[in-house]
Amino acid sequence: MTTWVVLHIVGAYLLGSISSAVLVTRLFVDKDIRKQGSGNPGATNVLRVAGKKAATAVLVFDVLKGTVPVYIGFLFGYEPMVLSIIAISTCLGHMYPIFFSFKGGKAVATALGAIMPLNSWLALCVLSTWIIVFAITRISSIAAIATLILAPVYAYLFKPQYTLAVAILCCLIIIKHKNNIARILSKSEEKIRKHSSKK
Repeated sequence: MTTWVVLHIVGAYLLGSISSAVLVTRLFVDKDIRKQGSGNPGATNVLRVAGKKAATAVLVFDVLKGTVPVYIGFLFGYEPMVLSIIAISTCLGHMYPIFFSFKGGKAVATALGAIMPLNSWLALCVLSTWIIVFAITRISSIAAIATLILAPVYAYLFKPQYTLAVAILCCLIIIKHKNNIARILSKSEEKIRKHSSKK
């Protein structure tokens, strides 16, 4: 592995470590998102605390910080193994950010962003699954977990060389959802209602 590849992987982690949820929420409502709502620095919690505009900004940034390092690696012609490591690194940065005491979000949006450059059909299936399940349940965590379970299957169908990496990434993100899973089982997980969010 060349020095440039190592720097690329480290750079992906550092980019992932920039918590847009923390920064955007402070900008919009001057609050620490980690001490509000569910305490998770992610777009869903930002929606509850700071409204749609803030949540949209967080979502876009989180997707891009997954897409950019992987896409650059794709342009440089990196082999699938290296692209997989870059994708996992940027998601690990989001989940365990060095700039925010290693307390980050769940990396669902960042993982989607990292998958997008690999195959458009794979990304479309992942995104469609989340949208469909969320439309039925109105619970973001259920949509995420269902998508994470199916993502390795989609990878096997469309880009089998990335199946292992996608499976590893999905397992890591599901582990981050352990509290959500407990609330789902106890039927206490909060739904997102169309009329309940700020503008």
